Amino acid sequence: MAEFLEERMPTGVRMGASYADEYKVEITTTANGNENRKLIHPFPARTFVVQFTETSADMYSLILALYNRAYGMYAGFRVQAKDDWSTNVINGVQGSPTAQDQPLALVSAGVYQLQKFYGTGSPSISIGYPVRTLFKPVAGTTRIAIGTLELTSGWTVDTTTGKVAFAANKTRAITGISQAAQAVIGVGSHTFVVGDSAYISDVSGMTQINGLRGMITAIGATTITVNINSTAFTAWTSGGVTNTTPQIGEIVKGGCQFDIPCRFNSKIDVSNTSPNWRDSGTIDIIELLNP
Repeated sequence: MAEFLEERMPTGVRMGASYADEYKVEITTTANGNENRKLIHPFPARTFVVQFTETSADMYSLILALYNRAYGMYAGFRVQAKDDWSTNVINGVQGSPTAQDQPLALVSAGVYQLQKFYGTGSPSISIGYPVRTLFKPVAGTTRIAIGTLELTSGWTVDTTTGKVAFAANKTRAITGISQAAQAVIGVGSHTFVVGDSAYISDVSGMTQINGLRGMITAIGATTITVNINSTAFTAWTSGGVTNTTPQIGEIVKGGCQFDIPCRFNSKIDVSNTSPNWRDSGTIDIIELLNP
């Protein structure tokens, strides 16, 4: 893989720019006219055709400077698609990301990949929906949840790869659980902090709490308080364990604003349209599926 410039292509694109998503499909036709179609991968590959009309100074300092830093078609860079920059889309309208926008893909223990599914308004074919891997989230826009609980801490996102990494697991055996609007859980000596979340399992007696995750709202020397209403639950009798990292059966979700990793796929021809203005002509740009 070639190098990548972590900068966004200037967005002063002239009207008439276009983009398209293409799917890599291998098609062969038999002698009797039947088609054999093979989907090579489920990822849409985007192409852009853009034009810039800028002052002479801006054309060289913005567009051509990026082209030269990238060594033409060699290095990648970020592109913001004006119609596709958020994981949150309602009726075709891009909105502010939420923690419930998209399921994340498991990469390895405690590491997940941001992604976005397309065409989800109706049922998919048997292989599921097309998905774009989001390698380039915009800094400060990512939100993460486990199940329905949005997390305010305990994870980080790499804005150059789109990978979300959870902090090391904190796990403790449970020594008791109160029946209260916010359950107080005995865990012995611990390192939990307010803002951590705790998944509860293997409890006897208060079995209704098994499989629930709550935000830790207060801590004591040997207790944590979570925002789970256990008032109507059966009394705790024994056992149980808490974990902070995602557990088997939990769905990790997330949302973000994102750029698309791309490279130039053509040279830039600059036209001298007037003493102070330059036209770039058409520039072909293609998405990098593995930047």
